[in-house]
Amino acid sequence: MLENSEKLLILISKVLEVSKSEINDNTSPQNIRNWDSFNTLKMIIAIENEFNIKLPLEEVVVIKTVKDIKALLLAKGVSLK
Repeated sequence: MLENSEKLLILISKVLEVSKSEINDNTSPQNIRNWDSFNTLKMIIAIENEFNIKLPLEEVVVIKTVKDIKALLLAKGVSLK
């Protein structure tokens, strides 16, 4: 069974159409060409579905990096071991 952190990496890599190896805590729209507003929306929907959580708009709009996504998941009680 995959750890949640691995699930998150796979999810982000699929949405952004990049290799998992290209994703780290500093990954952002500034360094991934495919990370645009549409793919951000796709990522949020996929994250909500994968981890069975709801992410309010006011929490989503502050996401700038993968590290921000991880912090939001941790705040929602999702373990990222």
